[in-house]
Amino acid sequence: MSRALDVVLVDAGGSNIASVQAAFERLGVQAQMSADPARIAAASHVVLPGVGAARPGMQRLVDAGLDQFIAGLEQPVLGVCLGMQLMFDASDESDTRCLGILSGRVRRFEESRAGRVPHMGWNRLRILRSSPLLDGIEAGAYAYFVHSYAAPVSDDTVVSCRYGEDFSAVVSRGNFHGAQFHPERSSALGSRLLANFLRLS
Repeated sequence: MSRALDVVLVDAGGSNIASVQAAFERLGVQAQMSADPARIAAASHVVLPGVGAARPGMQRLVDAGLDQFIAGLEQPVLGVCLGMQLMFDASDESDTRCLGILSGRVRRFEESRAGRVPHMGWNRLRILRSSPLLDGIEAGAYAYFVHSYAAPVSDDTVVSCRYGEDFSAVVSRGNFHGAQFHPERSSALGSRLLANFLRLS
């Protein structure tokens, strides 16, 4: 990247922190992990990663005093997998109240429609509208998913995907963005999305 970047990963207890850090390292950026509001507020870019369940993820944010704080951030914020789901109003997973940054409720895939749950593996992306996050990413490209819950398609959806039903694969509202798939495991596509995120200001 051509300018100084200060990327902070919010410590919400996700098990994918190290792999997300490694993905940023491949882009020449040392992403630091923190649950300190002052440190997060000073970052140029904030990432809310997560692999796990909604309730413990939210509880960790609440315990750190970050649940209301995150919604007030003004720099680019990217939620990944569970981190994206936590941006919504609520999740059916343990009937969890989430951050309320994005409207909607995250729901579990219906096995009668989707077949095997969790949704795990590569799946095709459908671009619904343009976004700086998608520069250089072509419609029909594949990304890597691992999840049992998903957000519905809404006005905030820029990319959808289908697994028995359509769901949000990438969302964007103002400075808040999210990817349901794992950029750190999605090869060149994931690297491009992270690089595009770092270009946001």
